[in-house]
Amino acid sequence: MTTIFLIGYMGCGKTTLGAALAAELGVPFVDLDDYIEERCEAPISLIFKQRGERGFREIERRALVEVAASATGSVVACGGGTPTWPGNMELMNGAGLTIWLTTSPERIAARLALPEQKAKRPLIAAMQDSEILRYVKENQARREPCYSQAQLRFDSTRIETARETVATARELATLLRTVL
Repeated sequence: MTTIFLIGYMGCGKTTLGAALAAELGVPFVDLDDYIEERCEAPISLIFKQRGERGFREIERRALVEVAASATGSVVACGGGTPTWPGNMELMNGAGLTIWLTTSPERIAARLALPEQKAKRPLIAAMQDSEILRYVKENQARREPCYSQAQLRFDSTRIETARETVATARELATLLRTVL
């Protein structure tokens, strides 16, 4: 099986759906942010604080190269900004199948406003809940040209509950079995 790279804006469900999809397909799951935290022995928020976004994106690029080379046949949940760094979409498209998970800005903003989500996302951690929707709309639109380079697009709006996540993972797995 080819490596599957899930991309999309933060809060669209890459990690949640990715883990369920990997279980459904019976393949390993890799969360790129977790991989980076393990390799750097630091949380993403601290890496951002110490090195800035550019420094983080450079680390993320190296991690993506490693994962693309070593995690063949896995489902990989990328960070929301991973596709925006030069060469990353080309790398992922060349190493496997890229799937853009799409969700409305309103749904994403509602997910990101949850305290446990907000705390682990350095780009929005200091924002008021009322600012998040505007930020999501602006940044999602800015990133769309990168996301649109994905080979497939899949709506991940309905993964609010465990049952919906499993059902959506099954639906996506069925689609992938016809494509791969």
